[in-house]
Amino acid sequence: MPRHLRFVALLPLLAVSFLHAQSPAPAPQPPFPWPVGKRAAVSLSFDDGRASQMDAGLPVLNSLGLKVTFYVVPGAIEKRQTAWRAAARAGHEIGNHSLKHACTGNFGWSRDKALEDYSLAQLDTELEQAGVEIKRLTGVMPKSFAYPCGQTFVGRGVATSSYVPLISKRFGSGRLWLGETANDPAFVDLSQVHGVAMDDKELPGLRAMLDGTVDQGRWLVLAGHDIGGQAGQYSTRVSLLKDLAAYLAAPERGIWVAPVGEVAAWIAAERDKKNGAAR
Repeated sequence: MPRHLRFVALLPLLAVSFLHAQSPAPAPQPPFPWPVGKRAAVSLSFDDGRASQMDAGLPVLNSLGLKVTFYVVPGAIEKRQTAWRAAARAGHEIGNHSLKHACTGNFGWSRDKALEDYSLAQLDTELEQAGVEIKRLTGVMPKSFAYPCGQTFVGRGVATSSYVPLISKRFGSGRLWLGETANDPAFVDLSQVHGVAMDDKELPGLRAMLDGTVDQGRWLVLAGHDIGGQAGQYSTRVSLLKDLAAYLAAPERGIWVAPVGEVAAWIAAERDKKNGAAR
């Protein structure tokens, strides 16, 4: 192609590049309004209502001044009502983790309570029952929820349905599992809050995400299961909790440490303020 024709062919691209160069950069978003003096938020959460959470975990958490969220299954806490009531009185949040911990039937232990065989009506009834039982056992009605196995569906194939709307109607927040990012408080769906695994980790393995949470003004939700004992895929180390407490307490980082439900309620209230001001 002759040189002058090649230049003519480039004219549309040059025009687009010129327009882009002249367009103003998008205005930076103001930082999210966390409680006074805070730059970001971190929540610690533990699933299932496991015995180690009371035996090994509660004394450590209380000594470190960490208030966390325990997502419990009623049947798992039946024999330890006194301890779980004490945890609630100490300021820890008690959340709902379903009545039966139903997950996909691809897990052999969940085959007789497979989500593939559930209906939304059945699951909604069980959510109600779980709340009643948890209140009976702990003295508090859960205001937040964690999806067992992080799974949010019932049914199979063309009959598959999300049960996220049920959680949205019943709870102020719903926490997922095995997330890969902290939550943007201005954007996150509070019924699908990302939870990042902290089981079998030490602080260096979480440091980059923690630092990024502070730099970006986000909300990091850490999720674990057992506390103490032998390290394993579903066990959070006491050493991590101690190192986390020191990291989170550093005043220069400005991290607000609070249970999931408390942070979710703050975010919802700030959004309501913003929406009200915009009307």
